[in-house]
Amino acid sequence: MLKSMTGFGIASTETDKAKITVEIKSLNSKFLELTLKLPKAYSDKELLIRNDCNRLIERGKVNLIISIEYNAGAERKPVSINQQLLKAYYEQLELGAKALNAKTDDLFTLALQMPEVIKPDEQAVDEDEWKAVYSTFETSISAFNNFRSTEGAELEKDLIQRIKNILQLLTKVEIAEPNRMPIVRDRINKYLEDAVGIENMDQNRLEQELVYYIEKFDITEEKVRLKSHCDYFIATLSEKDAGGKKLGFISQEIGREINTMGSKANDANIQKLVVEMKDELEKIKEQLLNVL
Repeated sequence: MLKSMTGFGIASTETDKAKITVEIKSLNSKFLELTLKLPKAYSDKELLIRNDCNRLIERGKVNLIISIEYNAGAERKPVSINQQLLKAYYEQLELGAKALNAKTDDLFTLALQMPEVIKPDEQAVDEDEWKAVYSTFETSISAFNNFRSTEGAELEKDLIQRIKNILQLLTKVEIAEPNRMPIVRDRINKYLEDAVGIENMDQNRLEQELVYYIEKFDITEEKVRLKSHCDYFIATLSEKDAGGKKLGFISQEIGREINTMGSKANDANIQKLVVEMKDELEKIKEQLLNVL
């Protein structure tokens, strides 16, 4: 079963002190690019969260936000204000305001919002609260992966249909193929008639040329390999460890056979069918960029 790299998951938990929310969003990426935002009091838990994400998310450009909103009457963790830093920020803001002839009404508020001015006092994390945070994180990861699986199922349907379209076009190539060689024979005959005259044509040489071109234009091996690669692609989709990288490698092999078939076709109808195959394959490759 495929999984999409695009995903979304959100979970919330309310305790008697606070509302805990964990939100996860992801887009496609070759590797795991994790942007993690969590309350500073839980900074020592960051490594644990990151390790879990490596194991449970695998790949994708992921934004994970853990937020805690404390209730109005709940006991808050004490904070401290860095008075020296607050004063320095305020004085610098005041100088800037005077230089620009700007208002100074809200400078104190701005100074309070500057980095490192207000800091929570170092305290041990409340274990009950952390359990609630981690449980919410696990629930959001579960919702996130369920979303990915649902999206992956839709991707799988589309990929199977695209491969079936290529196989249908291959069937049309097989129908059109018998008409090629008579056209090639007539073309060579016409060329020789124009070049040396029908009375000077060497029939043995003509047969040799025909054998050469028949071998050169033969696409039997390409057709067999193309069908084999398409069947393998569909079989791989049902594997437990099916992933975008493996399917990408198979699609490259499919592309090689289609390109070789096109270069050997020497027939306008077959080349049109090859162009349609390439179009389907490009759509497959675009979808695979979003497969986990």
